[in-house]
Amino acid sequence: MFNQDIYLRAINFAAHFHADQKTPKGLPYLTHLSSVAMEVIWACTESSLKDEDTDIAVSCALLHDVLEDTSCIIDDIFKEFTEEIALGVEALSKDKSLSSKKEQMQDSLNKLLAQPYPVQMVKLADRITNLQKPPSSWTKEKATLYLKESKLIFSCLKNSNIYLAKRLEEKMLKYEEYL
Repeated sequence: MFNQDIYLRAINFAAHFHADQKTPKGLPYLTHLSSVAMEVIWACTESSLKDEDTDIAVSCALLHDVLEDTSCIIDDIFKEFTEEIALGVEALSKDKSLSSKKEQMQDSLNKLLAQPYPVQMVKLADRITNLQKPPSSWTKEKATLYLKESKLIFSCLKNSNIYLAKRLEEKMLKYEEYL
């Protein structure tokens, strides 16, 4: 199915860089990364992806936030992983030099559309994992914008994996109940 050694290298790398981070619920950040990887592993299994594509997708799932949320730099990823994985993680990372979140998202989606589908799958899985009941601190407007952004992700990346696309569609319908 996939290479366990690559998985262990990726999760240990992510654990090192995300060591002190917590989710909004106070859990170790690794739980979020593991949830995204679980969605990806399920989709890879359902889709009968080739082992090398699964390795790329799962590694990118575990590493998808290291550039955005930690002190990790792209060279660190290139030293430890393949070029495909490093470029995938880079594409999954928002460019914070862009002034608005809308610009950052569109730029990220454009970069992802230039990547192979195993990398694109990670963005769907990440949004599936994040599309839970909005935090009580969010306004209805913010939650509505998050759903709109989710629909944009879906429309751009739905062809990367039918299983994840269907699951994201279901999560968006459920999310509408919170608005």
